[in-house]
Amino acid sequence: MNEIRANDRLEAITDRMLASYARQPRTHRVDETNMPSQAEIIEVIRLSRQVLFPGYFGTGEMTHDNVRFYIGGLLATLDRKLTEQVYRCFCYARNQEHLAACQRNTECWNHAAEVAATFLDRLDATRDTLNLDVEAAYDGDPAAKSFDEVIFCYPGFLAVTIYRLAHILYTLDVPLMPRIMAEYAHSATGVDIHPGARIGQRFFIDHGTGVVIGETTIIGDNAKIYQGVTLGALSFPKDERGRVIKGLQRHPTLEDNVTVYAGATILGGETVIGQGVTVGGNTFVTESVGPDSLISMKPPELHLRPKRPRPAQGPQ
Repeated sequence: MNEIRANDRLEAITDRMLASYARQPRTHRVDETNMPSQAEIIEVIRLSRQVLFPGYFGTGEMTHDNVRFYIGGLLATLDRKLTEQVYRCFCYARNQEHLAACQRNTECWNHAAEVAATFLDRLDATRDTLNLDVEAAYDGDPAAKSFDEVIFCYPGFLAVTIYRLAHILYTLDVPLMPRIMAEYAHSATGVDIHPGARIGQRFFIDHGTGVVIGETTIIGDNAKIYQGVTLGALSFPKDERGRVIKGLQRHPTLEDNVTVYAGATILGGETVIGQGVTVGGNTFVTESVGPDSLISMKPPELHLRPKRPRPAQGPQ
């Protein structure tokens, strides 16, 4: 009897959920294309890091005798998994009614295979860029004891690594996947770098937590950013229907050799921070600044007074 009541309750809940789906069809994907797999995209990141920095993140021992075989196997697996997820992203964007409708000999699959091949072709150049990022972190942080520590431990470097991988796919017009990668980095490190940002060489994020770098941000070479920095939009222009206009330069430009200290906020698509500028902590910048300048807040006043004496306590 109790089992019958439980089944009736579950049937009623099911009916209410189906009614909810009918009320708002934009938040379910029944009878639509399967979404890409977040777990598999994270696996793509993991495999890519193993290829980029062999011996750091894999489980097997790496030697000169087996490295070619090991990396070759990783690349083959990466190619297969990446092609599958890019394919799913393209099918999603084309709004196929069923995944089976977009067979692997069609334009979606062929395009996905081409994207995966291009991604793999760019890994050696990406490694060269990341090597410079490691060097910048080691040179810029007196607490860094070795390159190994930066690669293996630093959340800012992990976020930059994932950004550089996601940026490749962003430039290849892959929908969804670059943002999934960026949000994984965000959740893992506290650093939010949109994959569309353009960031130069020798980029270092120290500590990292709370850093936000918007989609149209441009950062030159040798930039150093501390925790809590926001490179954001000053406003969001809207069309006549009140919708945000997309594709505009909304975020600031940082030229070469810029340092931005903790808690600073720099906003606006027309805001340019010139070469060699140092932006002090907790500043709020919405106008362009010429080269070799120092931006700082006026020191706040500290008020000191003796503590009030505590009243004597009587016997307990």
